[in-house]
Amino acid sequence: MADDKKAVVLLSGGLDSATILALARKEGFQCHALSFDYGQRHKGELKAAAAVAAAGGAHEHRVATLGVGFIGGSALTDLGLSVPQAPTTGIPVTYVPARNTVFLAVALGWAEVLGAHDLFIGVNAVDYSGYPDCRPEYLAAFETLANLATKAGVEGGRFHIRAPLLHLTKAEIIRAGLGLGVDYGLTLSCYAPNDAGQACGACDACRLRAKGFAEAGVPDPAIAI
Repeated sequence: MADDKKAVVLLSGGLDSATILALARKEGFQCHALSFDYGQRHKGELKAAAAVAAAGGAHEHRVATLGVGFIGGSALTDLGLSVPQAPTTGIPVTYVPARNTVFLAVALGWAEVLGAHDLFIGVNAVDYSGYPDCRPEYLAAFETLANLATKAGVEGGRFHIRAPLLHLTKAEIIRAGLGLGVDYGLTLSCYAPNDAGQACGACDACRLRAKGFAEAGVPDPAIAI
């Protein structure tokens, strides 16, 4: 592996981010994993992220603490809002305002310091919850921004926002990860797990995950109620 082939990988501790870490490693990147403590109610994902980073061969794993929970507006950061336990229409209340923009901006700054030009994010435009910051046009716009707003971009370097799962179904993501040896038993996707880290089995993330494993024809090894 070339020392200069570095990437920053956004690692939530969920199924998708565990898969992109494996895909980035397969491509020969030295992976600098980045997670966020942003006031989310499902903080268990940070423990899962640490386990995934260790098992997935990340070069290092850092957790950035961002106090964005104060802005509210999301069931993931405002305990006064309930996580839906049934399908909803429109952009769901679990959407966190500007989350991916904030996360990618922090990842971009770290990448510039590291001399990395690739940022991996596990967004998906097929089996996803309707979030506007998971769309291809959003990623293309942020990549343009990244190359306009940085010293590295101005001086001729080029940043790439890598979203290898963008057009895959959850079943396809799971099959790809299993083929790379990803241990999905370490991951946590649930928006409202209990204190023991058990998934609720009813939120949007749980339903999409269950559908993916069912369509992939394999059991989900993660803890569930």
